[in-house]
Amino acid sequence: MNSLTQKFNTKHDTAPFNSIKTEDFLPAFTEGIAAAKKEIDEIISNPEEATFENTIEALSYSGDMLDRTSGIFFNLHSAETNDDIQKIAMEVSPMLSEFSNDIRLNKDLFERVKAVYDKRDSLTLTPEQSTLLEKKYKSFARNGANLPEDKKSRLREIDKELSQLSLKFGENVLAETNAFQLHITNENDLSGLPEGAIEAAHEVAKSLEKDGWVFTLDFPSYMPFMTYADNRELRKKMALAFGAKGFQNNEFDNQETVLQIVKLRHERANLLGYKSHADFVLEERMAESPEKVRTFLNDLLVKAKPAAQKEFAELTAFAKELDGLDHLEKWDGAYYAEKLKQKLFNLDDEKLKPYFELDKVLNGAFTIAGKLYGISFTEVQDIDKYHKDVRTYEVKDTNGDLVAVFYADFFPRKGKRNGAWMTSFKSQYIKNGVNERPHVSIVCNFTKPTGTKPSLLTFNEVTTLFHEFGHALHGMLANTTYPNLSGTSVYWDFVELPSQIMENWCYEPEALELFAHHYKTGEVIPMEYIEKIKDSAAFQEGMATMRQLSFGLLDMGWHAQDPAAIGDVKSFEIEQFSPTQLYPDVQENAMSTAFSHIFQGGYSSGYYSYKWAEVLDADAFEFFKEKGIFDKETADKFKNNVLSKGGTEHPMLLYKRFRGQEPKPEALLKRAGLLS
Repeated sequence: MNSLTQKFNTKHDTAPFNSIKTEDFLPAFTEGIAAAKKEIDEIISNPEEATFENTIEALSYSGDMLDRTSGIFFNLHSAETNDDIQKIAMEVSPMLSEFSNDIRLNKDLFERVKAVYDKRDSLTLTPEQSTLLEKKYKSFARNGANLPEDKKSRLREIDKELSQLSLKFGENVLAETNAFQLHITNENDLSGLPEGAIEAAHEVAKSLEKDGWVFTLDFPSYMPFMTYADNRELRKKMALAFGAKGFQNNEFDNQETVLQIVKLRHERANLLGYKSHADFVLEERMAESPEKVRTFLNDLLVKAKPAAQKEFAELTAFAKELDGLDHLEKWDGAYYAEKLKQKLFNLDDEKLKPYFELDKVLNGAFTIAGKLYGISFTEVQDIDKYHKDVRTYEVKDTNGDLVAVFYADFFPRKGKRNGAWMTSFKSQYIKNGVNERPHVSIVCNFTKPTGTKPSLLTFNEVTTLFHEFGHALHGMLANTTYPNLSGTSVYWDFVELPSQIMENWCYEPEALELFAHHYKTGEVIPMEYIEKIKDSAAFQEGMATMRQLSFGLLDMGWHAQDPAAIGDVKSFEIEQFSPTQLYPDVQENAMSTAFSHIFQGGYSSGYYSYKWAEVLDADAFEFFKEKGIFDKETADKFKNNVLSKGGTEHPMLLYKRFRGQEPKPEALLKRAGLLS
């Protein structure tokens, strides 16, 4: 029996991981697509005149089995993959692409949708229903419903190719990440490294049946090495390996894949009547156009560049003074920045880590969410997990009613990609009077507990956890009628507001006192450390801003113009990075060949949105600070107008309802120390 195609007989209708077999996925996808097609056929063959209920609403609720299967499968593909899952992904991606085109290019279905859309002014719809209608109509019109048959069939070919190329890109990056190991057998080569990093590397070596210590390109291994290792040659070796992912002219090379992806995206946009892929994407974003994005990024660049150049000069002078270094290279940046930060603030991650035990930080995030939004988290053992490291929680409101199921997956392993993300196994929606509650997951890559220590986080990892937890709250507190407007289903440049605003609590004494306790003594983090965390928050912010802007401008470079003339990934990058370049270029490295956000994730033409959302979050948090960071009235406003509303209305309307005004960039510039 295939548990994916039956009604889940589990607590809260959660994914039945314990009974799912890898071989269940392909038949479940096939059956899910067939069931969804049958639902679409019923909508089309309805003899009654097309109405909002029998067409738009019916379409919104269709495909439930397929959505659940996809949610489970692609989450495993990111967090717990293996060769079999990767093979299935290559097989089902074109099937899914074909299916979504079967819907979007279905003439009869589009006619029914258009019939409802054309009489929208005479219908009495709620704001959410109006948004759904607009979104459904555009999902057809913007994806080829009005094209002649020959162009529709070319669109199908392009979408099929793109889905496979994007998967191949991600699998190549994962293969390159897993292929590299820095094996150290001479203890002197560990000089400068913190005890925790050394212990973790020893455990990796042990697991690989090797002597000594093994460092990998996984972030919890890579970052401490680049930040603390005194051996410059080994830092260089690590940095070159990290920057060469997908750029080594081997079987995992992504250069051709990148060029194919951008050319196909451009051709697709042209087919649909848009000047570029960015024009197509940004029509449905707060930013609206590539011109606006470029103006936004370049305005920030003008403000950040003098600060960044000054910071870089200070760092160069410091490295010269300390070690007689004439030129800073990329593998020197984190190392000397950490030493300079210690000198200026007498603060380093190793001093802070004992106060940030993972379990306490997580409980701190739970407590803060409870104070703000009246919810509580209880760990439970009777919900299936896809890996033993995963934790499962019931989230309830003050009445004891279920708000959400929450999964947390914190440690790196072989079948899991790098980075951190939030995802969902089931969306929230209301159907037949039942409010179906969401199942939300956050996935991170933190240092594992060792034989002698619990998992201790760097401050950067603390903010990462809060960031992903902010996304999770957006999913968990959703309260909309339709699944495709629920939770994080919002304009892409609005989706980072709930995540980025949560990071602000990590800098506030009132919040830190709740969870920053020494893992051995229980002592609350000293006030002087909190002051130093706050003082150092804007340390090298000019350089950090330049780095983010460089990624946003590279993304626009790839997607806001005709890429036909781009023949070489590396030389194109050099040109794109020239306005933001601080460090000398490294010939053996490329960024694009492992830039998963834009070539595998959903951030193509959208990387600017991190900075865009920073403007929103700085402005929004100013409002919290005016009233008090745990002010219930402000929290209710944020919950009722932003977190629970999903994509039911235009984000600027929702934001203004919460804040009473449009966001002002001054709050961000002030926080970043770029405004005096």
